[in-house]
Amino acid sequence: MSILVVGSVAFDSVETPFGKVDEVLGGSATYFSTSASFFTDVNLVAVVGEDFPAEHVRFLEGRNINLAGLRTAPGATFRWKGRYEYDLNEAHTLETRLNVFESFRPQLPAGFEEARYVFLANIDPELQLEVLQQVKKPKLVACDTMNFWIGGKREALKKTLAHVDLLIINDAETRQLAEEPNLVKAARIIRDLGPRTLVVKRGEYGVIMFRDDSVFAAPAYPLEAVFDPTGAGDTFAGGFMGYLAATDDLSEANLRQAIVFGSVMASFTVEQFSLDRLKTLENEEIRTRFRRFKHLTHFEDLREA
Repeated sequence: MSILVVGSVAFDSVETPFGKVDEVLGGSATYFSTSASFFTDVNLVAVVGEDFPAEHVRFLEGRNINLAGLRTAPGATFRWKGRYEYDLNEAHTLETRLNVFESFRPQLPAGFEEARYVFLANIDPELQLEVLQQVKKPKLVACDTMNFWIGGKREALKKTLAHVDLLIINDAETRQLAEEPNLVKAARIIRDLGPRTLVVKRGEYGVIMFRDDSVFAAPAYPLEAVFDPTGAGDTFAGGFMGYLAATDDLSEANLRQAIVFGSVMASFTVEQFSLDRLKTLENEEIRTRFRRFKHLTHFEDLREA
């Protein structure tokens, strides 16, 4: 099944200890869509400015991403500039220019409202709720948010979360949203707000999923070369949601496989700047790394005495 994603398409300027790039393709919806497109069709809703290059449009269309919901507005495309030190888990924002994204009001094109799998990328929670009011009968609604919305629009975020099945946020955001330092207790508090499932991203330390009475943890894939963590979380969400939509299976076992596929996709993204690694990625590489992930985390049961 196809996925509906609503989020940002942007230009990023990024500096890490391993290099620097300016005005490269980025944005939450871009990373998510590109990652998910390895598994299923994607319907993207976002806004760009008149300066958005045709080559980026061709790239997204080449990934079988439906751009009927990508609107071009008068003005400049959203831009983000950031720097990472050797601790690549933390981005230091140097500049944010919302530009046309500041007045973004997502409207779903005909057919998009039929989506069964919906991902609300990191945008204003009021806009996320507006999107949900346009979708008819989704099977799974997943959502992302950030510290800015948790601190500035907590009540609006709570209203949105009441309609969300699955929340994907990082560990600091989990603690902030729950106002609880213990991650396990925080997960229970957040799930009481609405989401049945909470997926906590922990950067180089992996992912933890809380669902019902179960907890599942997966490590990050060990890499020798990590150049740029920008978009890794959205790439994870894209792989995770893409696999779920492709299999149309929300069982516990399949959710765990989706966690690993999301982690696999994120591990490729950080190997190069922007989406450069995903542009050359092949499906067989994904399957091979998935199998290595399974081997990485496998151990035998206790022997009988």
